[in-house]
Amino acid sequence: MYYHNNGAHEVLMLYQSWHTSPEKFYIEACDDGVDAVLAIDRVSNEMTLTGKKDVPSSANTRPICGIMGTVRLVAGMYLIVITKKRNVGSLLGHAVWKAVDFDIISYKKTVLHLTENQTQDNKTFLSMINNVLTTDGFYFCTDYDLTHTLQRLADVSHDFQEMSLLERADQRFVWNGSLLREFLTQPEVLDPDPVIVMKPCRVNGKIFEWILISRRSCFRAGVRYYVRGIDSEGHAANFVETEQIVLYNGGRASFVQTRGSMPFFWSQRPNLKYKPKPLISKNTNHMDGFQRHFDSQVLIYGKQTILNLINQKGSEKPLEQAFAKMVSGMENGMIKYVAFDFHKECSGMRWDRLNILVDNVAETQDEYSYFMVDAAGKVLSQQKGTFRSNCMDCLDRTNVIQSMLARRSIQSQLQRMGVLHVAQRIEEQADFEKIYKNAWADNANACAKQYAGTGALKTDFTRTGKRTQMGLVMDGVNSAIRYYKNNFSDGFRQDSIDLFLGNYAVDETDGPTPLRIQKDWKFLTLPIIMVVAFSMCIICLLMAGDTWTETLAYVLFWGAAAAVTAAVIVFNGRDFVDAPKLVQKEKMD
Repeated sequence: MYYHNNGAHEVLMLYQSWHTSPEKFYIEACDDGVDAVLAIDRVSNEMTLTGKKDVPSSANTRPICGIMGTVRLVAGMYLIVITKKRNVGSLLGHAVWKAVDFDIISYKKTVLHLTENQTQDNKTFLSMINNVLTTDGFYFCTDYDLTHTLQRLADVSHDFQEMSLLERADQRFVWNGSLLREFLTQPEVLDPDPVIVMKPCRVNGKIFEWILISRRSCFRAGVRYYVRGIDSEGHAANFVETEQIVLYNGGRASFVQTRGSMPFFWSQRPNLKYKPKPLISKNTNHMDGFQRHFDSQVLIYGKQTILNLINQKGSEKPLEQAFAKMVSGMENGMIKYVAFDFHKECSGMRWDRLNILVDNVAETQDEYSYFMVDAAGKVLSQQKGTFRSNCMDCLDRTNVIQSMLARRSIQSQLQRMGVLHVAQRIEEQADFEKIYKNAWADNANACAKQYAGTGALKTDFTRTGKRTQMGLVMDGVNSAIRYYKNNFSDGFRQDSIDLFLGNYAVDETDGPTPLRIQKDWKFLTLPIIMVVAFSMCIICLLMAGDTWTETLAYVLFWGAAAAVTAAVIVFNGRDFVDAPKLVQKEKMD
């Protein structure tokens, strides 16, 4: 469950056969009666449309499910293909697929032309591409546009409908857009998509389809501590559009929410501390990017209600104050700001207090409404605004609140569709409640794994409606794993995303790459000293000297050496974390 996009138009082809000859790749479409074959010259990289008769009989043939695109690495061009897919359901009669396996194929027949350093760099870049591809969640549809909401698709022009899916797709959610650049002159391409949960459900003996789609933006994409706030264009980090869809007896309804990092310039770089202090940039015009962000949000979604769930004390307090001040400074009647200190309100396991927030915005939610169309295609209601939720990561706290607002929306939708009786509550439908809670928890896990490296926290509440001791234990385990990944492997993950999205272009020349940047001497020396000192301290305890004073002296000496070295490492924490190498991230200290 994940990011990217979509499906097709009548000109889109889902490729089924890949033929390889020494000179060219030939990619054959699966459309019945279509003779066209895409030929790719392995030397000039030129792409042309030809016929099946031009495929050499001697070519090696293998089945594929689609094309992700091409990427240039040190060894030259590579073609990325989907080799295995799995059907996850259908949306309005259109099959939705999950891409589950990929292959990265070199245009070059050999890499013997590379130097030793180039060969090593090329392997690293390949592992980065694989790192993104193996992150669970690429979905696609060959004849439906998954990048747009039902409401957007219901109000499009004839010219829009005539465009290929790649041309008309919402570019925020086309994660392989950079990989498809070489195919822009050829409309026959395939692009993948977001987090999708599709479930047939039964309430009162009536069967309806319930679908949850989370579309993660590829603008300002990255991992937890290396991508915060916004960029100069107003794109927010970890921006996700979540659409809940209900289909029943030809009728359709959807409810859209968004989440995204607080839209001003701030950072929280890892430094070996469990919770690095967030820093607001002092040398940037925040209102410029802030205005651009909300101008685009209002244009796309209408009115905005911001639900800021961060702490209103401690290190998060300045962020909440800055956010509130900027919203007030805009003096825009289309934007409403609501601050809710999630942790304070729910302290002591008082999770029922979340209803305070839901009740507080109930009138606004009724005003915003949702999109609904009857079986005849008549629009019964339109969504006039969205809730934009955020916490620090826009993951755990955010998902809990979004699931509660979505439940309130589906309650009204099912009643209007005649699935629920007027007096019935959705919470009373045990079978559906189980499906609903688990799906929203799965949605949380998928979004969290992409951004933070682990499943979401607080999913025990999402799944069961209450906090549990086991849930607290699992949150502790996930927090520990997050700490390790955020400090010691997220630099590589950030580089992988930047390479995949085209934020970094590989140079084929023999010059040095950012991968070969040498670490400071402290990086290896100080950890070795600390380990040796700590080991000697343990040895002295186990192998006591002639007198206890002698033993104590040795233990104090080596213990002090280990402690001082550890303090120096923590003080210089940024020198010891795994930082991105390919794209220089903003410095906001």
